[in-house]
Amino acid sequence: MRKKSKLAMLLLFVFAAPLAFAAEEAKKPEAPAAQEQYKPTSKKLNRADFDALLAKPEGVLVIDLRRPDEVSTIGGFPGYLSVQADQLENSLALIPKERASVTVSNHSGRSGKSADVLASKGFNVAGYLGAQYYEQEGGKLTKIAIPAPKPKAEEKK
Repeated sequence: MRKKSKLAMLLLFVFAAPLAFAAEEAKKPEAPAAQEQYKPTSKKLNRADFDALLAKPEGVLVIDLRRPDEVSTIGGFPGYLSVQADQLENSLALIPKERASVTVSNHSGRSGKSADVLASKGFNVAGYLGAQYYEQEGGKLTKIAIPAPKPKAEEKK
């Protein structure tokens, strides 16, 4: 008899547990459907704005926040400071405050946030740009192929 009651209790637990977990899930508040996107306060540059800045290269610093593989596959600009977005605050000493800065990412998500960070730290920010949007507007990106690795010389015996 004892074995039957233990077996009955075990079966009851096995079948009731999912119902209990489902009831707990139903009590949890619903997660928001979509997180609100960050809206930069810095100026979003279009192709004409950026080309006007590039016409006087001595007055502008392009800060490309993309990984090297993104720059090589999508394309970039002839001269820029490469800083990963998550390393921007650690690299502030490399950026001259008096020069107009333009932050660049692929679709301007990282560049918008970074432009606002720079502005909040007292940097002269001209705006932010998405490289792929720039190209869609007819701008030309520089594409540099990554060279193949050199073959290792055979070790002398």
